[in-house]
Amino acid sequence: MPDHVHLFVESDPRRCVAEIAARFKGFTSHVLREEFNFLRSRLPTLWSRSYLAATVGSVTETAVRKYIEVRLD
Repeated sequence: MPDHVHLFVESDPRRCVAEIAARFKGFTSHVLREEFNFLRSRLPTLWSRSYLAATVGSVTETAVRKYIEVRLD
């Protein structure tokens, strides 16, 4: 789908997933609005409040990276 992003993130275990997602969205919104002025006059936010976080079980890091890379093509 063209309207979502896959991220493979390693983080401090004391950070909750909601905080990590909020920080990514806040930072990228700021950067995009700085670079693309027309985004400043759009909706109050660029991102929805929703996100999906999932575990991958016993799948290797290599398999996850490959899954994400295939979706970039």
